[in-house]
Amino acid sequence: MIRTAAPADVPVIHAMVRELAEYEKALHEAEATEEQLHEALFGERPAAYAHIAESGDGEVAGFALWFLNFSTWRGVHGIYLEDLYVRPERRGGGHGKALLAELARICVERGYGRLEWSVLNWNAPSIAFYESLGARPQDEWTVYRLTDGALAELGGASGGRTSA
Repeated sequence: MIRTAAPADVPVIHAMVRELAEYEKALHEAEATEEQLHEALFGERPAAYAHIAESGDGEVAGFALWFLNFSTWRGVHGIYLEDLYVRPERRGGGHGKALLAELARICVERGYGRLEWSVLNWNAPSIAFYESLGARPQDEWTVYRLTDGALAELGGASGGRTSA
């Protein structure tokens, strides 16, 4: 069963974010707190959305956390899937596919033009799973990221500021 996340799900979502970070060999980078996730998902101006996959016994099997993006080429929104995670003991039960199908359904229903995400190059099981659903890698694009000191340095530069 797939359902929209509720505020009471924040602790389990936070736990699964940390499980995913550990799987991706980056637990040391997972700094988000439960309070930050709660604000992002359920605050006055939500920045992200989440869906929960429950197994037949009512236990949380996984989650998808996503936000809207926008394509200037298509002129419509899309969904960017930030995290898709199914707990190891629940994999193979169709939860990941059901979560992706729900996001695809939302895209179709709302007229969004894309559902996209990133996957680590070494994550062969996930790549095979995504390709089995018809997803295709965008090999011609490279993701760039500014964080920490480089972000602060660029963001503090006065050359890019405009006055209101």
